[in-house]
Amino acid sequence: MKKKTLLLAVSMAAAMLSSVAVQAKTVQVTMTAKEVNTPIDNKGTMYRSWTFEGQVPGPVVHVTEGDVVEFTLFNDKNNKNSHSMDMHAGQFDILKDFESVKPGEKGTFTFKAEHPGIFFYHCGSDPMIQHIARGMYGAIIVDPKDPKAMPKADREYVLIQSELYANPDSQDEMMANKWTNVMFNGGIFKYDPVHDPAATRMLQAKPGERVRIYFINAGPNETSSFHPIAGIWDKVYPSGNPKNAMTGMQTYVVGPGDAASFDIISPIEGANALVTHSMRQALTGGIAILQFTKDADPKMGRGENILVR
Repeated sequence: MKKKTLLLAVSMAAAMLSSVAVQAKTVQVTMTAKEVNTPIDNKGTMYRSWTFEGQVPGPVVHVTEGDVVEFTLFNDKNNKNSHSMDMHAGQFDILKDFESVKPGEKGTFTFKAEHPGIFFYHCGSDPMIQHIARGMYGAIIVDPKDPKAMPKADREYVLIQSELYANPDSQDEMMANKWTNVMFNGGIFKYDPVHDPAATRMLQAKPGERVRIYFINAGPNETSSFHPIAGIWDKVYPSGNPKNAMTGMQTYVVGPGDAASFDIISPIEGANALVTHSMRQALTGGIAILQFTKDADPKMGRGENILVR
């Protein structure tokens, strides 16, 4: 009887391991570096950006813990500069995998997403400070393979903080930290009609819903002190890892190149203002309104509306 029980246990364990292995997959991710003009405010003021896929931030990459990511970067032949990809979600050979790609050429690397969370990606070509400041950054979300590792979010949003430097060609001004505005997702007051009447977008949710903010500080220089005015973070997960759970946080500091996941639930209708609590940063553009309303758009914070364009 003991032998049969042992064989059954081994069989069940093998089946569980097999099930986990089946869940992992190979994900092909392709991006093109493009040097284009992009809007930096709600009035449509244009800025000469260096981008992934012609947009700031770049596309959200979404995989599951254990997946193998096959990444390809094309550098548009019309670009003037070499570009590269630095993904914080894996382990690499910096000289081989993060090598700069010349205009008209491509580069590739492969990695296994072994840690769940929210991770920063950005161009790593020299001078890195300029490539990041001009818009070459984005988010990669690695969902935990255990779907119960974190409370299920009803809505999810990606917010990436960065600084705007008035002269994108001046590396000296970037090194001297002479920024003019702080932005969320490449725009000044992009989701804040309170401070900018020209703003037409807000983040939305219903009262009682768990809203998960995937927050990245792209920098390239300033630290963010992320806080929900009129609210409190129910959970904070540094780097988005479920093992790093913190509860009932008012503010959490995220340094340049770092990230965290923030959960918030409002019991009432009304607005929270998601800000970097450095007032100079907030009042130059680093504010996003999260509106809790019973009439929240069911598409917001889901699917393609995780990063609100």
